[in-house]
Amino acid sequence: MRAVLKSSKARSFCMISVASLVSIVLALLLARDLLFDREGKRDSNTKWTVLSKGNTTVITSRKLLLSDDGETKRVGTADCSNDDIVIYQGEVPPLPNGIPSYAVQIMNMCPSDDCEIADIRVHCGWFSSARLINPSVFRRLDYDDCLVNDGQPLGPGRTISFEYANTFRYDLSVSSVVCLS
Repeated sequence: MRAVLKSSKARSFCMISVASLVSIVLALLLARDLLFDREGKRDSNTKWTVLSKGNTTVITSRKLLLSDDGETKRVGTADCSNDDIVIYQGEVPPLPNGIPSYAVQIMNMCPSDDCEIADIRVHCGWFSSARLINPSVFRRLDYDDCLVNDGQPLGPGRTISFEYANTFRYDLSVSSVVCLS
């Protein structure tokens, strides 16, 4: 009976080790494909963003296109768009009374240095929080309409952060923006 238990534990350990090794190899292959072009040269037109909070790390990348003169260009004709505002949300320790809490980061990921975005509106349902949020940072104006940064511009690479507490997480997404440049 003990021999069966030992071989079962050894088999489980072996399976977990193999699964871990396969995961690492796949992650390395994916990273290689993202970092290098087909000729094996480092792809310098990819903008990377790494966000870490506790045990969670989010890595995003944006591919910039090159024009004929070798300059990076944005895709599309507008100076900015809703896609330039990125919202990250993650769980943080709950309030002392046990209400779950969430950290939110709203970032202007526009690659241009003169890409200020104002009047950022967010789909937010009936957003409410048991934790007080500075209304100049984030507030609900109406159902499914929240305003970020009191409507003031958010420069490129800038981030607005806040934490809220509620029994469930709100699905926040950008509804509209105003491009100032």
